[in-house]
Amino acid sequence: MSDLKTKFETAATEAKQLAQRPDNETMLKLYALYKQGTTGNVTGKRPGMLDMVGRAKYDAWAKLRGTKPEAAQQQYVDLVQKLKGA
Repeated sequence: MSDLKTKFETAATEAKQLAQRPDNETMLKLYALYKQGTTGNVTGKRPGMLDMVGRAKYDAWAKLRGTKPEAAQQQYVDLVQKLKGA
């Protein structure tokens, strides 16, 4: 397993154990980076207007379209480290 993959998986675990829950914008960024890093570009239809949370998640992920999964994983690791105060 690559070093980045290990750091990414560790960061994913650490993100769930942060002392304080990040604001919604940061949570969306974490979600989008995680999805781009694990799945790649967003797929499927954009959720309807009544699904505001699903729509916000979809839009955040769609903004990362074209970002290589490795780059998204590194950004995720960096963001989690910043949130931890490291």
